[in-house]
Amino acid sequence: MDILKNPFRGTGMDVPELSAMPWPSLDAEAPAALVRRCPRAATTPLVPAPALAQAAGVAEILVKDERDRMGMGSFKALGAAYVIACDAEKGQAEGRTYVTASAGNHGLSVAAGAAAFKAHSVIYLSDTVPEAFAARLRAEGAQVVREGATYEASMAAAQAAAEREGWALLSDSSWAGYTERPHRLMEGYLVLMQEAIDAMEAAPSHIFLQAGVGGLAVACAGLARAAWGSAPRIIVVEPEAAPALINSIRAGAPVETDGPVSDMGRLDCKMPSLIALKGLARDADEFMTITEAEGHAGADLCATAGLPTTPSGAAGLSGLLAAGSRLGLTPQSRVLVILSEGPEA
Repeated sequence: MDILKNPFRGTGMDVPELSAMPWPSLDAEAPAALVRRCPRAATTPLVPAPALAQAAGVAEILVKDERDRMGMGSFKALGAAYVIACDAEKGQAEGRTYVTASAGNHGLSVAAGAAAFKAHSVIYLSDTVPEAFAARLRAEGAQVVREGATYEASMAAAQAAAEREGWALLSDSSWAGYTERPHRLMEGYLVLMQEAIDAMEAAPSHIFLQAGVGGLAVACAGLARAAWGSAPRIIVVEPEAAPALINSIRAGAPVETDGPVSDMGRLDCKMPSLIALKGLARDADEFMTITEAEGHAGADLCATAGLPTTPSGAAGLSGLLAAGSRLGLTPQSRVLVILSEGPEA
């Protein structure tokens, strides 16, 4: 486990790579209004978890449970499908082909969104993604292409296909020259955080947010700051095998990392989204990594508490458990975590 205090908190990271990046959106009403029109839409629960709080040694843990978001098993349902819905409102989705790479649930959101609006989807998967997930994508109507040993390699292949075929690239990450769709996609994630804010009587003392490229974390952190100011201590949690954000903060600039394949597969991303890095450098108090064992411990504890998930889905809680009494955690602390996906089939 590694913990880094964010030296850019409140000001952000002033480097050329981020200067052209937009700040993350804080407009939760726009995606909420569109999501409400979906027949599968419903607010996900914010549930107290006393057994988890006891194990962590804090007064309260509130769990934003995204395991059944729109029947798709993950918060990602709010992302790519929202982007496609926005295109559909402008008459730009029907017949279009959307292409992306996915390490997990982002691909399902692309596939479901494309099917809902009479578009097509092509999802590139790396060799490490289980075949069971590929079958789920095909069941949603997606064409699945296997290419690359890592997520980054499959994303490069998807980007090349988009340029070659004239398809619409719909990544959940952002980089120089590619910001519009990921910026809107992250806006979709504001829906879940606004629901949590509306359901809480007071600000939590701590918020632990898991991160891959950082889209979920930056949306939640930004809206938490808008609602509660500096009151919550916001901690971003990554796998030790994929420390893209923490290493970028430590370096003072975006960096690509390397490492072994993580069992926290949805978070196993070696390069941060530049929009996410820009927002989190301003809004997060600390960045931390957790080991594979710590990731599994959090998922196991969730299962015993009746909240089964994956090590990716429980990574925020795993960070809380690993931190112990560090990061200002006391028996009086009230903590918000996000259960970002259901268990794997």
